[in-house]
Amino acid sequence: MRIFLTGATGFIGSALVPELIAAGHRVTGMTRSDAGAQALAAAGADVHRGTLDDPQSLARGAANADAVIHTAFDHDFSRFAENCEKDKRAIAALGSALAGSDRPLVITSGTGMGSGEHGEPATEDVFNARHPNPRIASELAGHALLDAGINVSVVRLPQVHDPLRQGLITPLIGIARDKGVVAYVGDGSNRWPAGHVSDVARLYRLAVEKAERGARYHAVGEEGIASRAIAEALGRGLELPVVSMSADDAAAHFGWMAMFVGLDMPASSALTQARSGWHPTGPTLIADLDEARYV
Repeated sequence: MRIFLTGATGFIGSALVPELIAAGHRVTGMTRSDAGAQALAAAGADVHRGTLDDPQSLARGAANADAVIHTAFDHDFSRFAENCEKDKRAIAALGSALAGSDRPLVITSGTGMGSGEHGEPATEDVFNARHPNPRIASELAGHALLDAGINVSVVRLPQVHDPLRQGLITPLIGIARDKGVVAYVGDGSNRWPAGHVSDVARLYRLAVEKAERGARYHAVGEEGIASRAIAEALGRGLELPVVSMSADDAAAHFGWMAMFVGLDMPASSALTQARSGWHPTGPTLIADLDEARYV
């Protein structure tokens, strides 16, 4: 297939380009920069110039593709709600270029969108249109396209990691350096799910190949790692003390990250594995944190 990939030079996109090419697909990657264009060409992909702030550039990239994978997202989390609305507009623009066809569009969301009640792991079958997390905007945009006859599926992400990057844990490293301590909230029992970037890339490929209308996939290798275990791994790597912090003090210490650090967000991929044949094999989050270079 000719696959148009947004976010092609990002963390996940950089792993997804070779995954798709190795499977025999032709990839056109979106980038805004000369450096990105050079990286895509070196990886064997075609180049499309565009940005999330220009929805028409997204539509032009999708127009001649057999399939679209949308991994791009503005990761300025200090403007999280605004950027989720930007993603909603981007998904609508991509879908407009696919109207009248069965060409698949795979979009991206977070595993938290599948959260149930009573601390149970998030599951693929749960969709709450009134979810308080602003990222629900992405899935609402996908549902609107489904209602319009577009073939949309969604990959929900946990903390995606390798030894260089670890999702929301990466900014925690910067905070720990600035503050001189690695902190967690309360007893540190709240959990974050995780998935290795190589496993995540493989799931996106399977999702676009299956082209199953309305499917939801969880790219989860580990259902939930306790925040205290994460903090202890960071403490080892940074050689900093690890401390507990009250929820009342979290805002002053973590800044914009305070909205995330105390959340209990376990997530399951059992249905994804049963339905798609995808099985995660990559290293664990703690193993990657122990291999990370903190200098």
